[in-house]
Amino acid sequence: MSGSFITVYTPDSSLASPLRMVRMMFRDLAASRSLGWRLAVRELSAQYRQSLFGFLWALIIPLANTVVWIFLSRSGIVRVADTGLPYPVYVFVGTMLWGIFMDALNAPLQITTVAKPMLAKINFPRESLVLAGIYQTLFSAAIKVALIFAALVLMGIRPGWILLLFPFGILSLILVGTTIGLLLTPLGILYTDVGRAMPLLAQFLMYTTPVVFPMPKSGWAAVLFQCNPLTPLILAARDWIMGLPNTCLGYFLAVNLATVALLLIVWAVYRLAMPILIERMSA
Repeated sequence: MSGSFITVYTPDSSLASPLRMVRMMFRDLAASRSLGWRLAVRELSAQYRQSLFGFLWALIIPLANTVVWIFLSRSGIVRVADTGLPYPVYVFVGTMLWGIFMDALNAPLQITTVAKPMLAKINFPRESLVLAGIYQTLFSAAIKVALIFAALVLMGIRPGWILLLFPFGILSLILVGTTIGLLLTPLGILYTDVGRAMPLLAQFLMYTTPVVFPMPKSGWAAVLFQCNPLTPLILAARDWIMGLPNTCLGYFLAVNLATVALLLIVWAVYRLAMPILIERMSA
């Protein structure tokens, strides 16, 4: 039967045959595309069905953060060093990019939590949940990117050919966010404290990333910013959409390659943990 899934249960651990496990992972990923899309559409519809502002919520929080930081800067409450760009542009683009990362970070745990009843009753590839989260993030990212482009056009900024690299910056933020989110999902299913702590930790992480502040030039803060793997992603994406040359391309590529390797490990852990989590949820 087309579209059906066959699961074979054996007493052997999947780790006993890593190559076979990897083949199964990619097989289930390919088979999950359609279901992942349907789950994403369902979740997006459920989120905005009874919302007055609808899809505008994808923009309201980043815009609110932008307004707050522009006010703090212009009122002199917070002194911001030279950013190389008009500060409203710098912080606006930065908060929109950060919003995309946060959407990717939260998506795996959120959609797995919502799917708890279905997980306990229906056997389906768990990769469809991860894909559904990525689809939702891409949808939200498209709205944010469209607003960035509209703002740049209004300000008369023309990025040029280097804009072609900008999608790689967006995909990198989604890749890193999804990987970290997937890593935290098993713990988040077991302990709700993880989901509650994520916004607090993400807020601290934002202040050590060049989102609303420029890169410090010296001191421990400079070291903290440079050691943050999100720094080259935000810098590269902002530079590319502004048409500026990027000076951290090597760091950017290194972070992405390391994240791809980590994603394969986290994905395997997620697959191995899900049966145990489902059993605990059904108990």
